[in-house]
Amino acid sequence: MIEQWDEEDEQRRIGTRPRPVSEYFAVERPLLQPLPDEPFETGRLFSLRVDRFSQISVRTNRYSVPVRLIGRTVRAMLHASELVVYDGQQEVARHERLIAKGQARLDLDHYLEALVRKPGAFPGATALEQARSAGKFTPVHDAWWEAAKAAHGERDGTRALIEVLLMGRHVSHEHLVAGLASALRAGALTADAVALEARKTAEADEVAAPVVPAEPDRTNVTSLTERRLAQLPPDTRPLPSVAAYDQLLRVRQPADRSAIQGEMP
Repeated sequence: MIEQWDEEDEQRRIGTRPRPVSEYFAVERPLLQPLPDEPFETGRLFSLRVDRFSQISVRTNRYSVPVRLIGRTVRAMLHASELVVYDGQQEVARHERLIAKGQARLDLDHYLEALVRKPGAFPGATALEQARSAGKFTPVHDAWWEAAKAAHGERDGTRALIEVLLMGRHVSHEHLVAGLASALRAGALTADAVALEARKTAEADEVAAPVVPAEPDRTNVTSLTERRLAQLPPDTRPLPSVAAYDQLLRVRQPADRSAIQGEMP
């Protein structure tokens, strides 16, 4: 049925034109060009200033950026489903785009440098609530945090948790959660202990991972230096010697050197 409809449409005439659409398309077919290799940017670019809350406002919604960018102007590329923020040529933030108006999407990692100096603001932070809702701040985090506060006090325990969260920039989320769980079971309530346990988990996963054999090289690359050396005649010259320099070791010290050194102030 679709093929029949296509054939019927090829005989269709547009307005009062004398020829059907199939003949016009046959004339225009040679004009078709392949798509360019470079991707076409479909996002909308904004140049925005970061406010004192380390946020930028894009089409009535607010998104967080690292606190070190407060007061600076950044570029934000808004796509259909995400927002990417750049500081110069470096990507500094990536958020899922908010559809409704007047909302905020905050990344807890963007505020850690400020919260480690003011740990009292951590429990009531909006970014913490959003991290819980997104599953990035798990019940394991909460359990270790409560144990750390009981052992070190409210302020120091919270600061220890923030130091653990800072490790998430270099350790995968799964390994960090596993390190928190292992440290909690062992009663190790310091950031260093969590880092050690997370490293053990990462190393265990690397050992357990199957080794994928490398694909054989499809081309045989020959070193130009090896090729030249293979064509040179053998070198029959004797190996160089440094025995002549041994005479420098037999230089006698002047007899009056000790006297001269004794006269020096």
